[in-house]
Amino acid sequence: MKKLLLGNEAVARGLWEAGCTFVSSYPGTPSTEITEAAAKYPEIYAEWAPNEKVAMEAAFGASLAGRRSFCGMKHVGLNVAADPLFTIAYTGVNGGMIIAVADDAGMHSSQNEQDSRHYARAAKLPMLEPSDSAEALEFTKLAYGLSEDFDTPVIMKMCTRVAHSQSVVEPGERVEPAQKPYEKNGAKYIMMPGNAKARHPVVEERLRKIAEWAETASVNRVEPGKDRKMGIITSSTSYQYVKEVCGDTYPVLKLGMVWPLPEKKITEFAKSVDLLVVVEELDGFIEDYCRNLGLACAGKANFSCIGELSQNAVAAQLTHEDRAGVKLEDAIPPRPPVMCAGCPHRGLFYTLKKNNLTVLGDIGCYTLGAVAPLGAMDSTICMGASISGLHGFNKANGGESEGRTVAVIGDSTFMHSGVTGLINTAYNESNSTVIILDNSITGMTGHQQNPTTGYNLKGDPCAKIDLESLCRAVGVNRVRVVDPYDLAACDAAVKEELAAKEPSVIISRRPCALLKYVKHPGPIASDPDKCVGCKSCMRIGCPAISIADGKAVIDNTLCTGCGVCTQLCKFDALGGKKEA
Repeated sequence: MKKLLLGNEAVARGLWEAGCTFVSSYPGTPSTEITEAAAKYPEIYAEWAPNEKVAMEAAFGASLAGRRSFCGMKHVGLNVAADPLFTIAYTGVNGGMIIAVADDAGMHSSQNEQDSRHYARAAKLPMLEPSDSAEALEFTKLAYGLSEDFDTPVIMKMCTRVAHSQSVVEPGERVEPAQKPYEKNGAKYIMMPGNAKARHPVVEERLRKIAEWAETASVNRVEPGKDRKMGIITSSTSYQYVKEVCGDTYPVLKLGMVWPLPEKKITEFAKSVDLLVVVEELDGFIEDYCRNLGLACAGKANFSCIGELSQNAVAAQLTHEDRAGVKLEDAIPPRPPVMCAGCPHRGLFYTLKKNNLTVLGDIGCYTLGAVAPLGAMDSTICMGASISGLHGFNKANGGESEGRTVAVIGDSTFMHSGVTGLINTAYNESNSTVIILDNSITGMTGHQQNPTTGYNLKGDPCAKIDLESLCRAVGVNRVRVVDPYDLAACDAAVKEELAAKEPSVIISRRPCALLKYVKHPGPIASDPDKCVGCKSCMRIGCPAISIADGKAVIDNTLCTGCGVCTQLCKFDALGGKKEA
C-alpha cells in the first residue's frame, strides 16, 4: 500500500526495511525526524547521543560488531563529527554504515549555509542525494548494499525541502541480514601511522571502483528532452524545480550519486546538447567538476550560491518567464521570531539586559535573547562556543571584563560540547561566570530528551546527569540554582557571581513552558484603570502583552500566568503584584 511520507520518515522506513538495528544521532533540524521515526520500529535500537561525534563513533562500533548502523545530523553537526568521519573512511566497515547529513539552504534554522558535498569529496566517501521521499527510501536501502560491497561508510545527503516535504512511497518488507562476525584485524581498524599509510591506497582504489559503478548506476539517469539546444545537469530538490518548470522540453541528467561523479556519463551528456547548464543549490560543486573536465557550462553565474532555489528562480533563468502567479497586493506584516509566552529564559535575559552585560551566546531557542527588545546577546557561533569564548574574552582583556561579561548555554548544548569549555575555564583558572539555561528538554529541535532529563529517546527512565554535581566535579566551587521567573533572585545571583573572584556557574532552572506536563496558573488580569501606559511591561518582549489605546492588554489565549511582567509594573495594573 502506497503512503505519503516525509523524506525523513522515508529514510527511517528504508533503515527498517534494510535491516538496520542500531541508530545513534543528535537532534538537529532538518534531520531530527529520521531518528524519531526510526525509534518507533521495535527492531531498531535508537538513541540520542550527547553530540554528533559520539553518535558517529557509536554507529561505527555497531558496524564493527557486524550490524547495519546509522547516525544522523544536520550539516553543522557533521563538522562536530568530522574527526571520526575522515578516519573511518580509511578503516572501512564490517556491517553496513550510513551517515545522514541534512543541509539547510536558506538557513531556516541554522547559523550558516555550508554545502556538505565538500565533505564527501574531502573524506573520499560516496554520497547519495535523493530528490523525494521515494528515492529517500530506495537510496537508503541501496546505501547499505554499497557500504558492504565497497567496504565504506556511505553518506546520505538530505536538505530541508526533501526532509520536510511529503511524497508517495511504496513501503516494502524488512529484510535483516545475518550479523557479520567480527574478526580482529589491526591492520584495518587500528589507525596508527604504519597502518594508516597502507590504508590510504585502498581508499583511493575504492573510490575509483565506486566511480566506475556510478557510470551505469540507475541513480544517475538521463531523461530525454525534445529540444537539445540545452541540457541540464541537476540533483536533489533542484531536480524537482527543473522538471516542474521544463517538463520534458530539455534533456536532463539527474544525479542521485553526487560523489564520486560519473565522468564519462557527464561528458557524453555534454556532447549531446548545444548548451550545458548545471542547476544546483549552494556551491557550484557539480559545475566545478564539469569545468575541470574541460566542459563549457552555465551555472552559478545564473543561479545564486546564496539561499534556496525555487521554481520561480529556475523559470526566470531557463525560460525567462515569471511563474510567480497571483501576487498579494497588501503588504504582509513581518512576524519576527520571539520567545514563547511564559518562556523561562525571558526573565534571565531581562536581567542581563537590565545590567548592561556583555553576553556570549550559544545555539538553542534561547538565542532569541538576541532579539529586540531584550537584545541581550553579543555573539553566537556554534554549539558550546559561549563558554570557551567567554574564557578567551576575559583572558584577552586581562580580567577587566570579568565583572560585566557572562556566557549563556542550554542544558542540552552544555552536555553536547559546553562541558569541555567549562573544564577549560576551571583548569586555566578563568574568573568567568557561566549561566546554564536548564529548561529540562532540548527545546530548539522539538522537545527531545538529553542526558540531563532522566529519560531516553523512547521515553524510558534512564541515568540523569546532575548538572550541579558535574560542574563541581570539573573544578567549579561556586554553583547555584535560580528560578528565572523570580527577577529579584536572578538579579542578585548575577551580581553576586560576577563579583566573585573565581569561576562560577548559575543554573537558571525552570521547565520549558510548552512541555505537556507543565501546569500553568492561567492568564493574569490587566487593570486599565491602574495602567498609566508606561510600557515597562513591554520591555520583556512577551507576545501575550500588547498596548491598545495607551493601556497594557493581556492576550488570554497566550498568557501562561508566569508573573514576570507583574514584577515590572509599579502600579499594580498586572496581576496585582508589585516589583520585588
